[in-house]
Parts: sequence; structure tokens; C-alpha cells
Amino acid sequence: MGDAQGQSDGPTAWPTELKVDKDKRVLTVSFDDGAQFDLAAEALRVLSPSAEVQGHSASQRVTVPGKKNVRIVQLEPVGTYAVRITFDDGHNTGLYMWDYLRDLGENQEARFGAYLSELATKGLSR
Repeated sequence: MGDAQGQSDGPTAWPTELKVDKDKRVLTVSFDDGAQFDLAAEALRVLSPSAEVQGHSASQRVTVPGKKNVRIVQLEPVGTYAVRITFDDGHNTGLYMWDYLRDLGENQEARFGAYLSELATKGLSR
């Protein structure tokens, strides 16, 4: 009676280590399947999953300018499913679930490229 869908109720990507570099500009996330991603603080900040950035619908999403030099100041576990990242600009409302961090790692170049295009279209700078 089991079907292939919904076999896993938890995250499919499970982190084994989160480490911030000495300059506080890169978060390295290692996963239990051996994948490892270096996520730039700027990308994490401007692609924050927070309602402040994402809005409550696609039309409400905010393009956040001026974060080229943002740094990570704190990582705080949230249960067993996410991490709250505090940035030096005070932003800390995004909960970065493990699957979201994995997705950002796998698609960082495309997502950040789209962000840079949005900045250019709106006449904003990093």
C-alpha cells in the first residue's frame, strides 16, 4: 500500500557541518551525501527566505540592494530543521531550512545572476 510519493517527511538534504570563513563572508555547508557548497554572505542575505525579502507572494518579493559587503555575525540552530543567520546589517528573520540551503548551493549561480539582472533593471547597485 505504500506509494513512492511522500516517503520522507523530513528534509532530503541533511547538513553535517556549517562553517563561516574567517572573513565572515562565506558559509560552507557540507551534507551527508558528500556535497559541499560555499554560499556567499551576500547571496544568502539577498535571497533570504524571510517574508521581509520574499513577501507573501511573488509580486511582493523585494530586490535588496547594497549588500555586497555584508557579513555573517551569527548562526543559530532552529530545532533540527533550519538555521537562523544574523547578518551585520541586523537582518535575522530568515529561517534557512536544510533543503533551501541545498537548493541555494546547487543553484547559487543562476539565482544570483537573476538577482544581478533585477538590480540592473531597477537601477540599483550591490
